[in-house]
Formats: sequence, structure tokens, C-alpha cells
Amino acid sequence: MTTEHNEKSHVVVIGAGVGGLAVAARLSVKGHRVTLLEHADRVGGKLFTYRRDGFAFDTGPSLFTLPAVYRDLFLKTGKSLEDSVDLQEVDPAFRYVFADGSEVTLPGVDPAKCAQAFGAAFGPESDKQWRKFTDRGSQMWRLTRGPFLQSPLKGWKSLLPLANPSDVNTIAPFTSLRKLARKYFTDPRMIMIVDRYATYTGSDPRHAPAVLATIPYIEQVFGTWHIGGGLGTLATALENRCHERKVEIRTGVTVTQINTSEGAVSGVHLESGEFIEADIVVSDSDATLTQDLLSYQDRKQTPSIPNSPSLAGFVLLLALDGTTTGIAHHNVWFPENYDAEFDAIFGKEPKPPSDPAIYACVPDDQTMKPTSDSESWFILVNAPRHDPEKKHGFNWDLPGVKEDYAERILDLLAQRGTDIRSRIKWMEIRTPADLERDVMAPGGSIYGTSSNGPRAAFTRPANQSAIKGLYQVGGSSHPGGGLPLVGMGAEITAELIGRAGKPNP
Repeated sequence: MTTEHNEKSHVVVIGAGVGGLAVAARLSVKGHRVTLLEHADRVGGKLFTYRRDGFAFDTGPSLFTLPAVYRDLFLKTGKSLEDSVDLQEVDPAFRYVFADGSEVTLPGVDPAKCAQAFGAAFGPESDKQWRKFTDRGSQMWRLTRGPFLQSPLKGWKSLLPLANPSDVNTIAPFTSLRKLARKYFTDPRMIMIVDRYATYTGSDPRHAPAVLATIPYIEQVFGTWHIGGGLGTLATALENRCHERKVEIRTGVTVTQINTSEGAVSGVHLESGEFIEADIVVSDSDATLTQDLLSYQDRKQTPSIPNSPSLAGFVLLLALDGTTTGIAHHNVWFPENYDAEFDAIFGKEPKPPSDPAIYACVPDDQTMKPTSDSESWFILVNAPRHDPEKKHGFNWDLPGVKEDYAERILDLLAQRGTDIRSRIKWMEIRTPADLERDVMAPGGSIYGTSSNGPRAAFTRPANQSAIKGLYQVGGSSHPGGGLPLVGMGAEITAELIGRAGKPNP
């Protein structure tokens, strides 16, 4: 709750990832004075486009969906999204290749056209089954969007608006995504494609909730998008919007403590020794790191973070000569045994999968490559988190590990029918350990905590803390990771803080 004051409140936002930038822009419009503090020397966090020798790679998010979330943000803070970035619809969107050599390419929008593509590739039953599956996703989206995704987290009470038992059955909170897929599909290749949507949240499809069936529905109804020049230009546009709204952005500064007084936040301490007073603190840092910034007494007031870390990613940036026949913007080569990948990552002794699914983003964007006869390949393989002690992950800093695994991935890609090894001009390797160091993501986790288990969505850190004046945004808090959900979380947090004013004493 807030109360009106003539004096504007001072908000300190810790972390200039997408969540931090978005909430800073929204709060400045509401009249708050906002200071945004970022540990790195740039803004954007995981959202970044890396450039070298005329080649460009989106090293974080490489897929933009549900643009309405950012259309709302940009319209309410200034110029429209389309006036701020070069938004481009991707069509075709995804190409899936399977171990038996079969493949299917999907259009960027329209579930009916996607169903037809499945029917043409796998038979008429796949067409019918996909239509029924996306209809279920549509129902799930209708039921969860307002009361859960666009509202503050209330634990299991978030399901109370679903008074009709049939609505709860539709969401199937105790059913896994894998189990739901098996109810709809008879072709194992279709189940593999559905499984992959669990990895969008860093999760295992055998334990992730069935409600993730909303993701393919969202992609195919609202479209699959690219931003000209790379998705990292969205971070630049958000930074510019913050400057326009008079947000003070300071990079290269590290917050070491969130200070409280009489049960409410009073400011933050920096590594330099500086203390910045604040009426409100919003943390866009990983939720576990946010807790580390609190005193022992303050930590006791906040719920513990679920011990369900998300998977990480092993990345190759490849500058290639020539072009690849049949390549799409987004490509996935599936292994014969997809379960072995999840066993390796989420098992008792996590290790890199020996035969993983391989994802490659290859934008047909002339601003992301030096010539028309070249390609920028971003390859991502799901991987265990970085953990030098190997208690909950794998030590990616061991000598020779990343180089050997990179060659393994390229060899597997060749075995699956796409041999690009002779065309590589140069290659950069990025492990979960690198991501941890670059953007302060514990273990190199992409999404903070996974969605594994029926309780996962309801035990994420809430946007409003039990400590007065302390709030949380970003992929490790409600409603979750990925550009659309992080944008929704920023809106929830800004609305919770309300119009210009200070927290009630």
C-alpha cells in the first residue's frame, strides 16, 4: 500500500537487466525519482547482442514473443515499441530435425497452419492432435493470464478465481507437461517438440507443469518475432527510454547490502563505501543474491528460495563462410533419446549430456553478418549449472572441458546431417561459468529456479517482500523467466508500488 505525498519517493533499482530497466521506466512515469545501479559496465543483463568482425549474436534471449507486453511498456512511457526497435515477424519460425532424418518446418504464426505442417510431415493424426493440444493451451492461457501471470503472487490462493472445478482440471496443476503431451499425441516426435517447451523455463518436461502448454499457443497465435540488429537492441531501447524519463543509471557499481531501519528499507551500501538512501528498493538481481544482501535478521523474514535450480546453457558463437541450405531462423536437432539429456542435467551427479538436443539461431538479418555469403550461428545446448564442488552441478572450469565439448557438439551436428566444421572462420565458447561471471547468474542458471514440480510456480519469490519497501523483479521471481514474463513482472511490481509516494510507516 502507498499513500500520496507531495514529496516524490526515491527508488533504488538493483540490476539493469530487462526487469530492472522496465520497472525503472514504469516507476519514473508514476512520479518516482529512480536510481538504477548495475554491477556490469553495460545494461541488459542476459539480453545482449555480441558483435565481432561484422558478425552479431544474441547471446541471451534469441526469440521474442508476446510483443504486446512491451508495446504496453513503451506506449505508457513514451514512444511506441515499433518506433523504438525494428520489430520483424519470423516466418518460417522453427525447423525440427529428428534422429531418424525426418523433419518439419513450422510457420511463424497460426496454429492451424502449424497443424497442417505437422500433418504433412507426420500424417493426418498429428494435424488433428496438434489442433486439440493448442486448444487446450488456449483454455489454459485464458484461465491463468489474469489471475496468475498478470497479478501479484498469492501462493495457492492464486487459483481461487478458478472457482469452477472444470477450470482447475483444465490447468491440471498436478500433471506434468510430458504426461499431458502423452494424452494428446501418439507420435513420439510430437512429444519431443512439446518437451522442449519445458526448457524455455529451465525445466525437465517430466516434472514441469502442464500449463506450459500455453507457450506453443502463445508463439503460434501472437507470432514469433525478431528485432533487426539483434534482440540486444531492445536493451538499448529500454536504456534510452529510462534516460528520457530521467532515470539515473549508474554502471560499474556493486551493491553489497540492503539496509533497513525499523523494519523498512532505508537504502543500499555500495562496495565503494557509499550509502544511497532510498524509500523503496527493487532488486532485479537473482533472488538468492538478493537474500545475501540482507542482514541475518532481515533474511529470517523472507521465505526461503526453492531448491530447484534451472538448467544452464553451453553456447557456441560461430562465424561461418557461405550459407546453409534449408536453414531456418530457429532450428533444433533432436537426439534419439531425449530423456538421457534430462537425466544427465538433473541427475544426482550432473554432467554435460553426451547426446543433447542442439538449438541454433541463424538470423537472416543483413545487419548481423558482414556479407550476404556468411552466417552468424548461435548454438545453445542445455547443460548443468556450474559448480566447482560438483554438489549441484558440474565444474565447467576444468582444463579442456569446454573445448572438448564444443568439438563434440559440432561432430553431433555433422552426424545429424549439418556439417559446418569446414566453414568456421572463428568460434567462441561460453559456458555456464562464463555466464555466472558475466551477469552474476548463480551457476550460470538461465532462469533462476526451474518450474519442476507442482508447487514451483507458487513458491517463487513474490514481487513484494515481507520487508516494507523491498520488491523483486526478474526471471527468478514471479511470474518467471523469459522476456514476456519478466516484462509482466515489472508491471506487477510497478503497480504494487503505486503512484508517487512513500510506503506507509
